[in-house]
Amino acid sequence: MLKNISVGHSPDADDIFMYYAIKFGWVTPDDAKFDNIALDIETLNQATLKGVYDICAISFALYPFVKDDYALLKTAVSFGEGYGPKLIKKKGTVLKKNFKVALSGEFTTNALLFKIAYPNARITYMNFLDIEKAVLDGTVDAGVLIHESILTYDNELEVEREMWDVWLELSGGGLPLPLGGMCLRRSIPLNNAINYENTLIKAVEVANKNRKVLAPMLLEKGLIRVDAPTLDKYLDLYANDNSVKMSEIQYKALDKLFELGYKNGFYQNLIKAEDFLIPSEYEELRAR
Repeated sequence: MLKNISVGHSPDADDIFMYYAIKFGWVTPDDAKFDNIALDIETLNQATLKGVYDICAISFALYPFVKDDYALLKTAVSFGEGYGPKLIKKKGTVLKKNFKVALSGEFTTNALLFKIAYPNARITYMNFLDIEKAVLDGTVDAGVLIHESILTYDNELEVEREMWDVWLELSGGGLPLPLGGMCLRRSIPLNNAINYENTLIKAVEVANKNRKVLAPMLLEKGLIRVDAPTLDKYLDLYANDNSVKMSEIQYKALDKLFELGYKNGFYQNLIKAEDFLIPSEYEELRAR
């Protein structure tokens, strides 16, 4: 009998793209059925704090808070390379030191970096889809846009600062900007955990290699919020060869993010990303 494994992911284009090789049956896990649900990233962060899903997409900034209950997965990751979330405001406005800002969630990576860079700002949290409107109607002075919104925001708005530039300043440069990844419940038996992670790695790899087929299918089924050219540009940014399996420089970037959070009082302990991965070498040892 197949086990039902709950998988939470965000409804943004890169998560949908990376997961749907499984949804369409191109990649299937052994001995399990993946049941997916798409929710905004902060809802997923909060759900992971409560242990709701077996596998879940999270903001990397959340991970130190759930490290004891969830292992960090090596795949389906999003990093920025010269780009990322954007702090936007109405054109021509000047932000005061204590400006009111809308962020997409308390545990998002952009929120962590923002709080370090702008300690005097007055923060309000809302669904990422509502931030642009909140800035336009004056509910807040500024907002940090994420996901596809960084490509499609209203022409009445302008960028106050790129979060990539904040990251460069805080990290010292030379590293990609860690944004989001996935984690897996530690109570899942190790053999199964390795299998599920390998399934997800294969799904991201298959999706990436078959992008010209998969992307139009997602658009035709109305699963993506943007048009074809925007989807293509967005996938170039966040669902690419670097999303399949984390590299050494990506681990270093994660460690720097965790270090920044620790040094600024957001985390109780300093952790290293590679200490919290699923020990897939166990599978190799068993096969010998």
